[in-house]
Amino acid sequence: MSANSTAEMRAIEALRGVSEPAVAHGLGRAQYLTFMLGGEMFAVGILAIKEIIEYSKLTQVPMMPPYVRGVINLRGAAVPVVDLSARFGRQATEADRRTCIVIVEMAVGAGRQVVGLLVDAVNEVLDIADAEIEPAPAFGTRIRNDFIAGIGKVAGNFVIVLRVERLLSEEEAGTLAQGARPTH
Repeated sequence: MSANSTAEMRAIEALRGVSEPAVAHGLGRAQYLTFMLGGEMFAVGILAIKEIIEYSKLTQVPMMPPYVRGVINLRGAAVPVVDLSARFGRQATEADRRTCIVIVEMAVGAGRQVVGLLVDAVNEVLDIADAEIEPAPAFGTRIRNDFIAGIGKVAGNFVIVLRVERLLSEEEAGTLAQGARPTH
Protein backbone atom coordinates (compact mmCIF):
# COMPACT_ATOMS: atom_id res chain seq x y z
CA MET A 1 0.00 0.00 0.00
CA SER A 2 2.81 2.38 -0.75
CA ALA A 3 0.47 4.76 -2.54
CA ASN A 4 -1.71 5.28 0.54
CA SER A 5 -1.11 8.25 2.78
CA THR A 6 -0.23 8.07 6.46
CA ALA A 7 -3.79 9.15 7.38
CA GLU A 8 -5.22 6.30 5.30
CA MET A 9 -2.92 3.80 6.99
CA ARG A 10 -3.98 5.11 10.44
CA ALA A 11 -7.63 4.72 9.45
CA ILE A 12 -7.07 1.14 8.34
CA GLU A 13 -5.16 0.31 11.54
CA ALA A 14 -7.85 1.95 13.66
CA LEU A 15 -10.50 -0.18 11.97
CA ARG A 16 -8.56 -3.34 12.76
CA GLY A 17 -8.36 -2.48 16.46
CA VAL A 18 -11.98 -1.47 17.06
CA SER A 19 -14.29 -3.59 19.16
CA GLU A 20 -18.06 -3.34 18.91
CA PRO A 21 -18.64 -2.10 22.49
CA ALA A 22 -16.40 0.89 21.75
CA VAL A 23 -18.69 2.04 18.98
CA ALA A 24 -22.11 1.18 20.29
CA HIS A 25 -24.69 3.87 19.70
CA GLY A 26 -26.57 5.08 22.70
CA LEU A 27 -23.40 5.74 24.66
CA GLY A 28 -23.32 9.29 23.38
CA ARG A 29 -20.50 8.66 20.89
CA ALA A 30 -19.80 6.55 17.84
CA GLN A 31 -16.83 6.02 15.57
CA TYR A 32 -16.93 6.87 11.89
CA LEU A 33 -14.58 6.37 8.97
CA THR A 34 -14.19 9.68 7.17
CA PHE A 35 -13.40 9.97 3.49
CA MET A 36 -13.33 12.54 0.71
CA LEU A 37 -15.66 12.66 -2.23
CA GLY A 38 -15.60 15.56 -4.68
CA GLY A 39 -13.84 17.83 -2.18
CA GLU A 40 -16.36 17.16 0.61
CA MET A 41 -15.88 15.06 3.74
CA PHE A 42 -18.25 12.16 4.35
CA ALA A 43 -18.46 9.57 7.11
CA VAL A 44 -19.79 6.05 7.55
CA GLY A 45 -20.23 4.28 10.89
CA ILE A 46 -17.41 1.78 11.26
CA LEU A 47 -19.68 -1.10 12.24
CA ALA A 48 -20.77 -1.29 8.59
CA ILE A 49 -17.18 -1.42 7.29
CA LYS A 50 -15.46 -4.71 6.60
CA GLU A 51 -12.21 -3.37 5.14
CA ILE A 52 -10.53 -0.76 2.96
CA ILE A 53 -8.64 -1.76 -0.16
CA GLU A 54 -6.61 0.04 -2.79
CA TYR A 55 -8.37 0.83 -6.02
CA SER A 56 -7.56 -1.70 -8.71
CA LYS A 57 -8.95 -2.52 -12.10
CA LEU A 58 -12.62 -3.38 -12.02
CA THR A 59 -14.41 -5.89 -14.23
CA GLN A 60 -17.30 -4.13 -15.92
CA VAL A 61 -20.68 -5.85 -15.89
CA PRO A 62 -23.08 -5.13 -18.77
CA MET A 63 -26.55 -3.72 -18.08
CA MET A 64 -25.67 -2.27 -14.66
CA PRO A 65 -26.75 1.22 -13.56
CA PRO A 66 -24.21 3.96 -14.40
CA TYR A 67 -23.14 4.32 -10.77
CA VAL A 68 -21.96 0.69 -10.67
CA ARG A 69 -18.37 0.79 -11.89
CA GLY A 70 -17.97 -3.00 -11.96
CA VAL A 71 -17.02 -5.86 -9.69
CA ILE A 72 -13.86 -6.89 -7.88
CA ASN A 73 -12.72 -10.32 -6.80
CA LEU A 74 -12.45 -10.20 -3.03
CA ARG A 75 -11.06 -13.51 -1.82
CA GLY A 76 -13.07 -15.45 -4.37
CA ALA A 77 -16.30 -13.46 -4.07
CA ALA A 78 -17.48 -11.02 -6.74
CA VAL A 79 -18.22 -7.72 -4.97
CA PRO A 80 -20.02 -4.92 -6.84
CA VAL A 81 -18.36 -1.49 -6.63
CA VAL A 82 -20.58 1.60 -6.43
CA ASP A 83 -19.10 4.96 -7.40
CA LEU A 84 -20.56 7.12 -4.63
CA SER A 85 -20.00 10.31 -6.60
CA ALA A 86 -22.03 8.96 -9.54
CA ARG A 87 -24.62 7.53 -7.12
CA PHE A 88 -25.12 11.03 -5.74
CA GLY A 89 -25.72 12.38 -9.26
CA ARG A 90 -22.28 13.93 -9.62
CA GLN A 91 -19.47 13.34 -12.07
CA ALA A 92 -17.94 9.84 -11.96
CA THR A 93 -14.83 9.45 -9.79
CA GLU A 94 -11.51 9.82 -11.59
CA ALA A 95 -9.30 7.18 -9.99
CA ASP A 96 -5.83 8.23 -8.84
CA ARG A 97 -3.25 6.92 -6.38
CA ARG A 98 -5.37 7.88 -3.32
CA THR A 99 -8.62 6.34 -4.59
CA CYS A 100 -9.86 3.54 -2.33
CA ILE A 101 -12.67 1.03 -2.19
CA VAL A 102 -14.40 0.87 1.18
CA ILE A 103 -16.00 -2.55 1.59
CA VAL A 104 -19.25 -2.32 3.54
CA GLU A 105 -21.93 -4.76 4.56
CA MET A 106 -25.47 -3.44 4.47
CA ALA A 107 -28.83 -4.84 5.45
CA VAL A 108 -31.03 -5.42 2.44
CA GLY A 109 -34.49 -6.74 3.18
CA ALA A 110 -34.00 -9.86 5.30
CA GLY A 111 -30.43 -10.39 4.09
CA ARG A 112 -27.03 -8.73 3.91
CA GLN A 113 -25.17 -7.37 0.87
CA VAL A 114 -21.42 -6.70 0.63
CA VAL A 115 -20.65 -3.71 -1.59
CA GLY A 116 -17.54 -1.71 -2.40
CA LEU A 117 -17.84 2.08 -2.22
CA LEU A 118 -15.45 3.95 -4.50
CA VAL A 119 -14.16 7.09 -2.73
CA ASP A 120 -11.55 9.72 -3.60
CA ALA A 121 -9.48 9.19 -0.44
CA VAL A 122 -9.86 7.73 3.04
CA ASN A 123 -9.07 10.11 5.90
CA GLU A 124 -9.30 8.68 9.40
CA VAL A 125 -11.54 7.13 12.03
CA LEU A 126 -13.12 9.77 14.27
CA ASP A 127 -15.17 9.68 17.45
CA ILE A 128 -18.18 11.91 16.95
CA ALA A 129 -20.51 12.64 19.85
CA ASP A 130 -24.20 12.15 19.14
CA ALA A 131 -24.73 15.76 20.25
CA GLU A 132 -22.37 16.91 17.47
CA ILE A 133 -24.57 15.39 14.72
CA GLU A 134 -27.42 17.55 13.49
CA PRO A 135 -30.34 16.10 11.51
CA ALA A 136 -30.04 16.11 7.74
CA PRO A 137 -30.95 19.56 6.42
CA ALA A 138 -33.97 19.93 4.15
CA PHE A 139 -31.89 22.08 1.78
CA GLY A 140 -28.33 22.90 0.84
CA THR A 141 -26.94 19.43 0.17
CA ARG A 142 -26.32 18.18 -3.31
CA ILE A 143 -27.32 14.61 -2.48
CA ARG A 144 -30.66 13.06 -1.61
CA ASN A 145 -31.63 13.52 2.03
CA ASP A 146 -32.54 9.85 2.46
CA PHE A 147 -28.82 9.02 2.03
CA ILE A 148 -27.88 11.36 4.91
CA ALA A 149 -28.09 10.39 8.59
CA GLY A 150 -26.95 13.85 9.67
CA ILE A 151 -24.28 16.51 9.53
CA GLY A 152 -21.46 16.13 12.06
CA LYS A 153 -19.25 18.90 13.38
CA VAL A 154 -15.61 17.91 13.80
CA ALA A 155 -12.93 20.48 14.69
CA GLY A 156 -14.96 23.29 13.17
CA ASN A 157 -15.61 21.39 9.93
CA PHE A 158 -18.75 19.67 8.71
CA VAL A 159 -18.88 16.01 7.75
CA ILE A 160 -21.87 14.41 6.03
CA VAL A 161 -22.76 11.20 7.87
CA LEU A 162 -24.22 8.67 5.44
CA ARG A 163 -26.85 5.98 6.00
CA VAL A 164 -25.19 2.96 4.43
CA GLU A 165 -28.45 0.99 4.49
CA ARG A 166 -30.12 3.63 2.31
CA LEU A 167 -27.46 3.92 -0.40
CA LEU A 168 -29.21 1.18 -2.36
CA SER A 169 -32.87 0.23 -2.47
CA GLU A 170 -33.78 -3.44 -2.03
CA GLU A 171 -34.40 -3.67 -5.78
CA GLU A 172 -31.04 -2.04 -6.63
CA ALA A 173 -29.19 -4.35 -4.23
CA GLY A 174 -30.90 -7.33 -5.86
CA THR A 175 -29.77 -6.14 -9.29
CA LEU A 176 -26.20 -5.79 -8.00
CA ALA A 177 -26.26 -9.26 -6.45
CA GLN A 178 -27.45 -10.79 -9.73
CA GLY A 179 -24.84 -8.88 -11.73
CA ALA A 180 -22.05 -10.02 -9.41
CA ARG A 181 -22.90 -13.73 -9.70
CA PRO A 182 -20.64 -15.89 -11.89
CA THR A 183 -22.37 -16.96 -15.11
CA HIS A 184 -21.00 -20.50 -15.50
